[in-house]
Amino acid sequence: MAVRVLVVDDSGFFRRRIVDILNADPALEVVGTAANGQEAIDQTLALKPDVITMDIEMPVMDGITAVRRIMARQPVPILMFSSLTFEGARATLDALEAGAVDFLPKRFEDIAREQQEAKDVLCRRVRNIARRGRVGRTPTPPAAPPGTATRPAPGAGVRTRPEPAPAARPEGERAPALNLRDFRVVLIGTSTGGPLALQKVLAQLPARFPLPLLMVQHMPASFTPAFAQRLDQLCAIRVREAQDGDALEPGLALLAPGGQQMQVESRGGRSRVRITEATPDQHYRPCVDVTFNSAAAAFRGDALAIVLTGMGADGREGARLLKRCGSTVWAQNEDTCVVYGMPAAVVDAGLADRVLPLEQIGKILAEAC
Repeated sequence: MAVRVLVVDDSGFFRRRIVDILNADPALEVVGTAANGQEAIDQTLALKPDVITMDIEMPVMDGITAVRRIMARQPVPILMFSSLTFEGARATLDALEAGAVDFLPKRFEDIAREQQEAKDVLCRRVRNIARRGRVGRTPTPPAAPPGTATRPAPGAGVRTRPEPAPAARPEGERAPALNLRDFRVVLIGTSTGGPLALQKVLAQLPARFPLPLLMVQHMPASFTPAFAQRLDQLCAIRVREAQDGDALEPGLALLAPGGQQMQVESRGGRSRVRITEATPDQHYRPCVDVTFNSAAAAFRGDALAIVLTGMGADGREGARLLKRCGSTVWAQNEDTCVVYGMPAAVVDAGLADRVLPLEQIGKILAEAC
């Protein structure tokens, strides 16, 4: 059965463009359109779509208000269209907090270099978030933004049935208490669903958290400054966008800048991040594997790596290298993921030492302080 889509945008030209692209995919069917947030609510209640694409700035009722009211009355996976500006980033983060699942840049040139590739990205994203809605989970706010000018890694997708990891401790089984003295750094990688997931984990950490944190969230360059600012305001620990040469400090979380790569090096007992330009062959910018690989060289077995909700398999190969060096790897469980792609890749490869619900991850870290 085709995925039923409602397209919401105040621009008639943009609505027609999205309708034509989605209807060209045999797995998708546009069942209605709306020109403002109030119409979106009315059409949602009447048509019961599987997915909604939503603009942010509209007359009568803006997209953020519409998302909030739709999620309160009839939750549906919602894909936001956003401008790649600092203010656009803040508005999009507001929409994600209101309950939207994912977003894409409104200018297709910002999605991909070729028009057909941009169309494919849009259709694939709609299909994937529809799958999330159809597995019957309770909708949870946000979603994570994709990287800029990137292509999904092979095998990207969403699993609908849980498959326990061979090496992972079964969920609910009592595990030895975490000792943070065993580690020198906490690494976190995430994508779709990541903004809220990161917020939930970091908000539980005390200001005195004894380790530095390095975070990689698939996100465009214009979004990471606003996202880092938001996390810093909401959390007791310090959070900022990483800059080249930043020292790793206890209680400081550094967020990889969008559109670039973040690596870490350790010399003479001092650790610093290095921010470099992404190469054309790197699908994700920033890339979890790039950061994890560098951490394996810098910290060997002294890293705790955590892979959260996200589409694709970024982080699996970095986790594999970290495990070979003796580091510890955790993965978020399927039930609490917006998209069970990245954690599933780690779990299925037998690399996860623990598979945990999202709300337990920050709690365990905090209790170990």
